[in-house]
Amino acid sequence: MLDISSLNDAQREAVTAPEGPMLVIAGAGSGKTRTIVYRLAWLAEHGLDPHSMLLLTFTRKASQEMLQRAAQLLGSQLLGVQGGTFHSFAFSVLRRWTPEWTQGSLSVMDTADSTAAIQACKENLKIGKGDRSFPRTQAVIGLLSKARNKEMDLDQILQREAQHLLPHAADLMRLGDAYRDYKREHSLLDYDDLLFELEQLFLTRQDILETMRMRFGQIMVDEYQDTNKVQARLVRLLAGERGNVMAVGDDAQSIYAFRGATVHNILEFPHQFRDTRIIRLEENYRSVQPVLDIANCLLANTTEGYRKTLYSRRPLPDSPAVTLYRPMSDLSQAQLAARRIEELLDTVRPHEIAVLFRSGYQ
Repeated sequence: MLDISSLNDAQREAVTAPEGPMLVIAGAGSGKTRTIVYRLAWLAEHGLDPHSMLLLTFTRKASQEMLQRAAQLLGSQLLGVQGGTFHSFAFSVLRRWTPEWTQGSLSVMDTADSTAAIQACKENLKIGKGDRSFPRTQAVIGLLSKARNKEMDLDQILQREAQHLLPHAADLMRLGDAYRDYKREHSLLDYDDLLFELEQLFLTRQDILETMRMRFGQIMVDEYQDTNKVQARLVRLLAGERGNVMAVGDDAQSIYAFRGATVHNILEFPHQFRDTRIIRLEENYRSVQPVLDIANCLLANTTEGYRKTLYSRRPLPDSPAVTLYRPMSDLSQAQLAARRIEELLDTVRPHEIAVLFRSGYQ
């Protein structure tokens, strides 16, 4: 019998929720992974076939850890759950139902393959030869990937994020078109193609989509605030009308917009899935209340998002938990940090001290 007595009320509500769409707003340090792990174990214990569970996470390591922990709770292997990233899931489906244009052979390019393809296209088009201002191959790949994931034209990306490359806009767009044609000609997919090809497969082959919907009766998506547009569309396609999807995330922790992720996916989730149950995990197990008070104060000033009040039961420290300094320059800021570390070393071991900074150059 699965023991859920150690869960707090909000975690228990999420773990034992009935069928239907559910959005779990998990504040930092609120036991998000623990909640997903117990949800997996709860569903299995209550008769749901593990083969009908789909767990989509940000990294493969995260899904493996969750499945292992769920198995430990059950005291037996949780065999059959399909867990991994959106890209690995897409590859597994496309490997079974290969797109017609690939002529039955699914080959996914790695970074070296993409680099070689771009270089071949540059040589064929005679672009950038001898021009030191033309972006390097890796930069070109990054721009093409960003345009694909943000679903924007390349010239829009340049206008917004790389205006110094606008003089090369026409050549870069030609190069992007040639790269796309190269992949088609050689029956190749790159990493970014996987999600869009899967979406196209579902849209053009209703029989395959229905097969996937029948198999996966419960879908769980971690870090939903960091999904991009096509990932959100894939979740909606897979969930279908039943909408048995549990999305876990926190709009206040969305940090991957530069890679195409959009916080609007989590903000619009209740509108995309009718009768969504919204559960807020607000108890924090990592910080003390003075730290959370500052976080709550900052969050209160946001113009959109899910309101939540983080709290902690952890004992308060003897010294102030947070101290605000207002240095006059980068140098004085560095000196303040160094001086404070020097003071701490009298009572704190070096490996227990962390310095957080915004950019590497600092």
